[in-house]
Amino acid sequence: MSMPPPNVPSKGKSPQSGTPPTSQLGRSNSSSSSSNVPAPASAKTRSPKIKALTPNSLIADIKSQNPSDPDRHVAVDPHVLAEAVSKLDMIRSVPAPMSTVTSPAASAAASGASSPKLFGAGAGIGSGGAASTATTPGEGGRLSAPGTPHFGAQTALLRTLDETTRVLRQSSKAPSRAPSVSGIGAVIEKPDYSEAKIVVAMVGLPARGKSYLSNKLMRYLRWLEYNVEVFNVGQLRRSKARDQMQSGQGKVDHSATYFSHTDAKATRKRELLAEESLESLITWLKKEGNVGIMDATNSTFDRREWIQNRISKEPNLQLLFLESFCDDPQVIATNVALKVQSGDPDYKGMSREDAERDFRKRISEYERVYQTITEPEISYCRILNVGQRVTINRISGYLQSRIAFYLMNLHLKPRSIYLSRHGESMYNVEGKIGGDSDLSPNGWKYAQALPALIKDNIGDGPLEVWTSTLQRTQQTGSFLPFEKKTWKSLDELDAGVCDGMTYEEIEEKYPEDYESRDEDKFNYRYRGGESYRDVVVRLEPVIMELERQENILIIAHQAILRCLYAYFQARPQEELPYIKIPLHTLIKITPMAYGCHEERYPLPIEAVDTHRARPAKAKVASGNASVPEPEFIPDVGVKRDYFGNAHGIGLRPEAITQALENQVEKGQLTPKAASKEVEATEGDAK
Repeated sequence: MSMPPPNVPSKGKSPQSGTPPTSQLGRSNSSSSSSNVPAPASAKTRSPKIKALTPNSLIADIKSQNPSDPDRHVAVDPHVLAEAVSKLDMIRSVPAPMSTVTSPAASAAASGASSPKLFGAGAGIGSGGAASTATTPGEGGRLSAPGTPHFGAQTALLRTLDETTRVLRQSSKAPSRAPSVSGIGAVIEKPDYSEAKIVVAMVGLPARGKSYLSNKLMRYLRWLEYNVEVFNVGQLRRSKARDQMQSGQGKVDHSATYFSHTDAKATRKRELLAEESLESLITWLKKEGNVGIMDATNSTFDRREWIQNRISKEPNLQLLFLESFCDDPQVIATNVALKVQSGDPDYKGMSREDAERDFRKRISEYERVYQTITEPEISYCRILNVGQRVTINRISGYLQSRIAFYLMNLHLKPRSIYLSRHGESMYNVEGKIGGDSDLSPNGWKYAQALPALIKDNIGDGPLEVWTSTLQRTQQTGSFLPFEKKTWKSLDELDAGVCDGMTYEEIEEKYPEDYESRDEDKFNYRYRGGESYRDVVVRLEPVIMELERQENILIIAHQAILRCLYAYFQARPQEELPYIKIPLHTLIKITPMAYGCHEERYPLPIEAVDTHRARPAKAKVASGNASVPEPEFIPDVGVKRDYFGNAHGIGLRPEAITQALENQVEKGQLTPKAASKEVEATEGDAK
């Protein structure tokens, strides 16, 4: 017998009154000379007439709004930047055959695109020729129609994306079934990103969070299926030093004196390392990559000019500088302490005090020559104190715009993300997928036990609860004494015509589709429904908002939490559909400097196991069907990797040769000395 449901906001009614508060994209804590951004108009006021779009016409549109000087860099406010991302998404759209999609988000995902309706008229470009600084946008009127839930997104952009996500479901019943024919769904293809080729060159002093930003950006873009690698010059330097020591040539001194800019020999060695790293990046990018991140200080005008000149010789590569500027003493002190405590081989055998003293001397050496980005002719993002303020200049193209928008949402405040599936539902008990069923008796027990579990973890600290619009998630959160917001984007993967069926029924009625989904679960899209790939695209606004927030509890569904978990824990797409997210278990994810710490708290409340193991015939990237299922491994990626894959992706003989040739060309090295360096490198490789 079912437990009587408590007071839960009914579907379609707002659990919270009022309009979500205005959020600040730039998080600027100081006054800005930028003018206030005009409030975006409602999506309903947009003209249905859409002109033909191309990347060039888009740039022309932007320049036309600065007619006094169209060739100078213009101040682009965040709303216009997001509008540009949306329009370029539309350019990339390719209709998916054999599929009827019930949500614009899923439809856009069929082509790797986002929803085109982001802003109405009135979002324009600020006047003046200075680089733009993200400031608080004006907030338009409430976008929700009367009676709709209080959506989770805090900004007009993200809220509009969420409100246009419509997944149609029957209440506890499957929709009318299609005739029993084979081929009701489709396996969708990955978008073609082969033309996306960007070099992201980091800029900043040591202990300013460059590696943190590099890895965050890599994780985000990989989640969106771009091929991304970080080329860390420090890893290359340490790998070479380790090889030299292992070959019996003695330990290399990498104390603060090595980083002195008055030592010509040490300076030349550092420049050669930077050139080798960049050449490796270029070689990889031209062959297979989309985004190569050069993680180095790149702290002078001369170094950045050299990078510009080198990339300009590659006609298909774009260049974006990303500066992490930090003047917050507390953040710097934390980063320094983390550096000397994290096992850096540069300080092996040294006391913590001596290591910190030496590292601060290294920072002082860089501060003597450091030149922050002010060059008006280059494309760059400049981030102050990791999210306090973001300044952008000459951002062009779809992918650069997407990167800039992501960086606008980051912060360093300590927080945890809690993930929980809804309590066991009646459909779970019956083995059915989808639907909008109530909780089972055991599901209600979990809902009642959840508040105590949360309190044990965060005490009386602040927490916001996000649920989907489906009643089983809202019922699960009904006992929690925290503010609750609903997201349509958090609704379960839409099974389309298979909604409300058991897997046995699907196998019997649609055997070919059942087999197709087993072979490629990430890409298979139900007819009238979604694939995991579609869900990833639909969840991007949620990721953006999550990066802005502090402590959040997300009560959602198995497929949704798999996608979110894969983002935080950097799991590849072939693993994503098989990640174990059991019922009646709270997952706590705490972002750290080099990854995410994970804890799991299962409650002793009985529930069915809805996890389906990876079939032997499942497609995997390596082509090896025996790859084991992804397991929960705590603290994967939390520790910093000080060496990387230097002899694989980060150090290639052709890159070393090219770097030496560059130094000979600049007169920094004689041909004879370069030949000796090549011979020494070949000897190390043997």
